[in-house]
Amino acid sequence: MPRRTGSTASPGSALARWRLRTQRLTGPHVDDAAAVVDHLLAVQAENPARTAWAVASRTTRRDPDDLTQLLASGRVLRTHVLRPTWHYVARDDADRLLALTGPSIRTVSLRMLTTDLGVPVRDVERLTGALLDLLEESPARTRPEVAAGLAARLPDLADDLRGQVLGTLLQVAEADRLVVGGPPRGGEHTWSTWGQVVRARVPADEVDRAELGAWVARRYVAGHGPATAGDLAYWATLRPTEARTALEAGDLRRTEVDGRAYWHLDEPPADEPAQPRAHLLQVLDETYRGFQESRWLLDERGVVPRGRERSLGMVLLDGQLVASWRDRRTASTVRFEVSPHRALAAAEVAAVEEAAQRYAAFLGLAGKVSVATG
Repeated sequence: MPRRTGSTASPGSALARWRLRTQRLTGPHVDDAAAVVDHLLAVQAENPARTAWAVASRTTRRDPDDLTQLLASGRVLRTHVLRPTWHYVARDDADRLLALTGPSIRTVSLRMLTTDLGVPVRDVERLTGALLDLLEESPARTRPEVAAGLAARLPDLADDLRGQVLGTLLQVAEADRLVVGGPPRGGEHTWSTWGQVVRARVPADEVDRAELGAWVARRYVAGHGPATAGDLAYWATLRPTEARTALEAGDLRRTEVDGRAYWHLDEPPADEPAQPRAHLLQVLDETYRGFQESRWLLDERGVVPRGRERSLGMVLLDGQLVASWRDRRTASTVRFEVSPHRALAAAEVAAVEEAAQRYAAFLGLAGKVSVATG
């Protein structure tokens, strides 16, 4: 990988900074939320209030209403398309993506529903039929409305809708491209039938997995690269051999670093300071959750505790994870409490404070920052 004369950047940290540029966290940013979702193909979205910043931080607008309006219009959906986990995905990409990933999501979700939660297959089929009838009659139903509607139609199964059963049933139906996330209503997520929202549907017996795999590989790398086959396999719920084949068929470039193959579309960016230098993000962000095999390029020094994430907030500085953070909000202010994993120089603290103020401005709150020392 090319470096400036005198550069001390390691190949791994150079890859991490390259990813920031690919993901549009450093310039050039994209214009709006629609361009972010299109560029990344799918954006992890468990907590809409938190993940809205994951989208906005990659744009020049940073408008809280931008993503909200896309979800209301149906141009962007919040639904299960990978692993299975909530994601934002463009309506025009949803069918092709789920045609590839749906079978794996269905296997995981159906096993949880029938084996772990003990719902017989015949009851899954009855509940799914009733769900489709309910949403055909009355689309854009919230989870409580779906639960009430199913209980009214199948009173003998009402008790089975408690706990995780309903959510898992909906995941199976999403994987089968029968239902999909609808427009939010009153701040609550809704579901509609696939035909009401997406309409397009490649029949299962016409799915060309090799062709779709190459398409997904190219789109993933375009928004996340450089990335490995293991990263793609995790992100898209593919078998390792399937991921390697997809990358090889995707008309992509390949770079070897420390004995590992990284796939990419563009050339490495110039080895010079990128802007902005620091970012306050969540571990749900695609720059972290979008990888598995090479995720820890974010921590070349090995200063971050491994294992289960101890904090949802992460501070990136020059492409490296240097601190965790949490926030405390009032009606008018947000205080960011930053806990570094290593000592930060004054210029680094200033960059982190500037990143916190960008986030506060997005929230429409006055920002305050405290950085722990010692």
